[in-house]
Amino acid sequence: MTWLPDNLKNIFNRSFACGMKKLNTIFLTLLAIMIVSMHSMAQSSNQVTEYLHLPGPVTLLNNTYLLAWSSHPSDNYYKQEYIPAGDPLDKFHKMVMVDVLTGSATPSQLAAAKIEELKTLKTTNPVVNYQVYQKDQAILLDFLVSENAADGNSILILERNVYRYVPYKDNAGNTGVLLFACAERAYANEVMPYLTNLKGKREELLNAVGNYQLPAIAIK
Repeated sequence: MTWLPDNLKNIFNRSFACGMKKLNTIFLTLLAIMIVSMHSMAQSSNQVTEYLHLPGPVTLLNNTYLLAWSSHPSDNYYKQEYIPAGDPLDKFHKMVMVDVLTGSATPSQLAAAKIEELKTLKTTNPVVNYQVYQKDQAILLDFLVSENAADGNSILILERNVYRYVPYKDNAGNTGVLLFACAERAYANEVMPYLTNLKGKREELLNAVGNYQLPAIAIK
């Protein structure tokens, strides 16, 4: 199954129909997520708690990912990150992420909130770019972000992410949104070769994440 572009205007219309109160909650949740991500590198592997009955390994495009970091920053939010064996958490090249946010938020609302964040970043960073795809209730967000040198003449870290947002429901009656995602990073001199290679292989990761058979996730 190949993922095709959706009409962005339709996604935004559905997303923002929920009203400002709900969107404010979503943006605050995303802010918490960003803060957690910034702190994730400080957690050592022996502190990892398995929250989602998904201890790994996770296999994607013939790469095997092991659980390396987790967080439960709020009552309704759980996050687990997986990297290949030997890949340092503070300088990974590939990562799989599985997040669960319980509550009334929908995939389109969380995707729209993330897009607003990317639009803001793009005002000061021309490297930032994104595309949105949709099938049924699932939404894929494919985006690039970067950390640039202070003089703006080079890229220190380039990160490509493919986020798949789907509705979540478990046997305990919890509902919300499940995020299954993969990130790829290139550092300094790796950036241009990575971008060159990406031109011919962009759809590979997009379809791998979009078609991945999601396991039964259950909150512990």
